[in-house]
Parts: sequence; C-alpha cells; structure tokens
Amino acid sequence: MARAINDKIVTILGGSGFVGRHLVRALALRGYRIRAAVRRPDLAEHLQPLGVVGQIMPVQANLRYKASVARAIEGSDAVINLVGILHESGKQTFEAVHVEGAKLIAETAAELGVTNYVHLSAIGADVNSPSIYAQTKAKGENAVFEALPDAVVIRPSIIFGPEDDFFNRFGAMAQVSPALPLIGGGHTRFQPVFVGDVAEAIARSIEGKTQPGRIYELGGPDIVTFRECLEKLLHNIRRRRMLVNLPFSIARMNASILQLLPNPLLTVDQVELLKRDNVVSEFAREEGSTFDAMGIDPASMDAILPTYLDKFLPHGQYDARKTEAV
Repeated sequence: MARAINDKIVTILGGSGFVGRHLVRALALRGYRIRAAVRRPDLAEHLQPLGVVGQIMPVQANLRYKASVARAIEGSDAVINLVGILHESGKQTFEAVHVEGAKLIAETAAELGVTNYVHLSAIGADVNSPSIYAQTKAKGENAVFEALPDAVVIRPSIIFGPEDDFFNRFGAMAQVSPALPLIGGGHTRFQPVFVGDVAEAIARSIEGKTQPGRIYELGGPDIVTFRECLEKLLHNIRRRRMLVNLPFSIARMNASILQLLPNPLLTVDQVELLKRDNVVSEFAREEGSTFDAMGIDPASMDAILPTYLDKFLPHGQYDARKTEAV
C-alpha cells in the first residue's frame, strides 16, 4: 500500500487524465503527497484511492487564470504539466493549451521557486510541421525552457493502455463496422509506448534520474505501421475486418466534416500528423535520451493489449478464447 512518508509535494497539472492517473499511482507508491490540479476537482475523486487517506488531493486550477495555477503550485517541491488536447473545441485551442497554458504554468512555477519540473510533450513536436498540434507542442516546449532552463521534457510516441484513445477507438469501430480505414495506406510508423512506462519515466525524472534541460523521447520495443497496429488489434479481439486504404486526400475531405462533431473520429490536423512517422529519433538514441537512460525496459504491445481489449471480443470480456473470429 502507498504511504506518504517523504512529505514532498508534487503538483500534477492535468492529473486526472489518461497519463495522470497512472502517474499519480507511481508517485503515491513512492510516498509523495500529490496535488492533482484540474478544472473540476469533483471529477478527480477517483484518484484518491490510489494512495492513503490525505495523500492525494484534487485541487482547482484553470490555465486561463494565473492565480488558480499559482495556488495549486505554491509550496510544491516539483511540478508536472500533463495538460494537452488531441483536437480543438471552443476556447480549448492548441495555441491556448499547448503554448499559452504551458507558458503560464512554467512561468508561475519559476516565480514560486520550483526548479524540479517535467513537461509532457509528444514525438513529432516541430515548429515547422504542417500540423498545428505538432507546431504548438514545440512552441510549448520552447516556452517551458525559456522560463525553466533545467526543465525536463518527455516526448512519447502514441501511448497505449486501458483508457487510450487509439486502440479503444478502433476497437469500438470494429464492433460495428465491417471495415477499418488505413489512412494514407497505413504506412505511417509508430513506436507505441505503454502508459505505465511513461508514468514511470516521469516519476524517475522527478527523482533526479534524468539530465536537466534535456528532451527525452520514449518509444516502446515495437516499431509498427498503422496497418500492423490494426492487425494486432483485430487479432486480439478475434474479429475479421477489411482494412481499406484511404488516401490522404480523401481522408482530409472526410476529416473536414468529421471534425465538426463534438468528439471527432478524425480531424484535418490529425491527417497531417499521419504523414510523418512517429518514432524515437536517431538523435535521441545517440544522445542517450530514451528509456535506456532511465533504466526502464518498456513493455510490448503483445504483453499489454490482451489485458484491456477483451471488452471488444465478439461476446464481451468473458468470451471463451477458443471461439472463432467473426
């Protein structure tokens, strides 16, 4: 059981999200006192059972109001920014969240004397990218380093795990659709990384096991194409579905309509992202800015996917494994 034994306070902006809940668990097991800073603390109470009584406290923070961010950070020994969005909605734009939000958090932490700081970004962050998501991720990194030169930036490839937005989305699609789309022919390469390993990397960074002022790129042991990801999904859920090539031009047209939905299956910006591989760079490997530097042996997709994709089996999670694919 987790025990609050070291009295150090870590504030996690975006602590109730996909990566956040795994990170909270990893830090709670190390004995940290944790503030999960979110817009709606009442929706973050699910985090509290991950530690002992009083160890994990949801607090309110809104990136549009510096005072609320300052209240959440004040007195912290370390700050972690996990806030990010996959698509824009209303005032939640890439510029507002990835750039202005990241800048506000880093500058506030610097003003309050916090130097132990980790910022979650993404592989592919590039100010010259045609994707606004990737552009703003890079701009956010620059803003963080300008305020806190010794900050550590973590760039994962696509993250998979029980609550992921990739395998769960296509798994749900496979339940009702006879075909799955291979955007751009399905040739884009990924290096999927388990959320638990990303959380462990961030926790070790907080413990000083990374070099300050450095960007770390995290990828799992498997480099796979979009097509291979969907094939692994279908194998695990024992369903036969056609994989249909969808050229980027057609995908872009479809996305221009789909992105008007509240929770779009695809956006034009995501189509742009898929035009580039999403794997750990040769530079990061040569520099030693990967899992290896942290002493982490990342889990494979084959080890993790069967543990949470069973809900997409033909007859649900209690489906007998001997049944035929449908």
